[in-house]
Amino acid sequence: MGSTQEFVDYVIERFDADCGVTCKKMFGEYGLFSDGKMFGMVCDDRLFFKQTEGGRAYVGDITEAPPYPGAKPIFLIEDRIDDGEWLSELARITTRELPVPRKRNPKRKK
Repeated sequence: MGSTQEFVDYVIERFDADCGVTCKKMFGEYGLFSDGKMFGMVCDDRLFFKQTEGGRAYVGDITEAPPYPGAKPIFLIEDRIDDGEWLSELARITTRELPVPRKRNPKRKK
């Protein structure tokens, strides 16, 4: 089905400005980034966050679901999508615990 740009824009607008949340279209869906780290996804107009220990402690009991077929279950944010303060804090916690992405070498031309 895919996500609508309107839903993605709505989600991005919920985060506090200091989170610096951006999105990137990936494989027909959207990755959510903060501080250069992908912390979540929007897939089929649903919001997902990567799992971290701190994130689990913060959210408590939460639904987990795969964002796309064949993926491992991660946090599915359903009931608190309108709570920008809560989402922003979860993004901060999650981003702090994620590793720094490795730099990829540019592909060489043959």
